[in-house]
Amino acid sequence: MNHKNGFNPLSRTSAHRRAMSRNMVTSLFRFERITTTSAKAKEVRKAAEKLITRSKVDTVHNRRIAAKFIQDKKILNKLFTELGPRMKDRKGGYTRILKIGFRQGDAADMVILELVDYKLPTEESKEKPAKAKKVESKPESSDKPAKKPAAKKTTAKASASKTKAEKAEKVAEEAK
Repeated sequence: MNHKNGFNPLSRTSAHRRAMSRNMVTSLFRFERITTTSAKAKEVRKAAEKLITRSKVDTVHNRRIAAKFIQDKKILNKLFTELGPRMKDRKGGYTRILKIGFRQGDAADMVILELVDYKLPTEESKEKPAKAKKVESKPESSDKPAKKPAAKKTTAKASASKTKAEKAEKVAEEAK
């Protein structure tokens, strides 16, 4: 008997299934969190966990085996330099599946597949890079005169009320 030794073909050809799995694992390692269907997440998790286990020991052999699955060199390097060492103390269970409800169009069960040690970006970390970019983008030489700030735009209602007020003032002055 061969019970529990299968996989979900996901109604795709073997080439399509293989390409989709590679792309989803690469995206998981790039963003450390992806949103997908429940069935796809369960299949992708198997491949991702095996690759993370390989990445704990950074050898040429392990890199070549992982490179068969992940074609992006930057992501492969991230796997072995960042993700593997982060998971060094864990014995398994590197990913987590969080249910988020059903998809609007076909009511497919949607989930978030993320690495266990994933941390949500905070507002402070979002603001710091934005400020750094603004400082870098300022020109150091000021050969040209500074531009004047643009005039504030007024809405049609505001401008209409101003003109009515001006007309009322003129009528009041004429009456005197």
